[in-house]
Amino acid sequence: MTGQNGFHPALMLRNPHLMTLIPRYWPRLRWKENLPFSQRLFTTQPGTQLLGLCHWQDAPTTAPTVLLVHGLEGSADSHYMRGMAAKAFRAGFNVIRMNQRTCGGTDHLTPTLYNSGLSNDYRTILHELRERNGLSRIWLVGYSMGGNLVLKAAGELQRSDAALAGVIAVSPNIDPTPCVTALEEPRNWLYHAHFLSSLKARIQRKAALFPGQWNLSPLRAMKTITQFDDTYTARDGGYRDASDYYNRAGARHVLSEIAVPTLIITAQDDPFIPASIFKTRAISDNRHISLAMLRNGGHCGFFQKRRYGEDRFWAENRIIEWISSRA
Repeated sequence: MTGQNGFHPALMLRNPHLMTLIPRYWPRLRWKENLPFSQRLFTTQPGTQLLGLCHWQDAPTTAPTVLLVHGLEGSADSHYMRGMAAKAFRAGFNVIRMNQRTCGGTDHLTPTLYNSGLSNDYRTILHELRERNGLSRIWLVGYSMGGNLVLKAAGELQRSDAALAGVIAVSPNIDPTPCVTALEEPRNWLYHAHFLSSLKARIQRKAALFPGQWNLSPLRAMKTITQFDDTYTARDGGYRDASDYYNRAGARHVLSEIAVPTLIITAQDDPFIPASIFKTRAISDNRHISLAMLRNGGHCGFFQKRRYGEDRFWAENRIIEWISSRA
């Protein structure tokens, strides 16, 4: 997949910042109507649990499953997670909306932080769903940081793992170094300020929950996400520093190993995911990967003109079409 693929930006939203921000506030009317709901905790390592919000079909083992992973400082209740859950369930899929470690009010479920390299969490969850629930057709769908995680998990899985049916990643940060550099540019001050403020609040919550584990003295002086990651995220994740973390956590290292149908949707005008990171032979030479590089779309936006028979969320609708045709 290349080009615009039928995507026509909504009027006045060719500006990438508006395209990124407006969908977040667009109402999702009746998204959970007739949507069954249960919660489930997945233990991915000793002392660490991730919370999944589950929507099961009447006969779960006969239905394919979509497992959704959100982006940086998002949660299972991010607008795109809700939208995808509603569409996928009504298309006949089981749906599991995952909270990454510490997200969605789950700081107490692990003493660790989340990071872009924790793909083992999702490989472990896939294994549990296969072994305990008998699910054999599972689609991983991730946004932004979550997109990197699902691509990385797919590249690391054994080719014989039949439970993974395929992968979809929207605006994934497959090479975190240039992505963080772009995020910290002055033109992206709004996003950067939001993420940094939210991360600072998170580490303060963690320090209150796990006394003595976190030194908050450097927090006030921090001006960038790189500084935050260098002090907290990288060290907590077992990396030498932020540079080592950004280099090693990217899915770019394992894209060539992906052996299941995979779709990457991204935009040339994404404010902080440079289009250049997708110009790699690991993608172009892998027959399993389809790349939809759109001219417009912002970051995880893809908010379209009115279109008969569907809502404004173009990427969500194309994802459902794509996985349904392969399920």
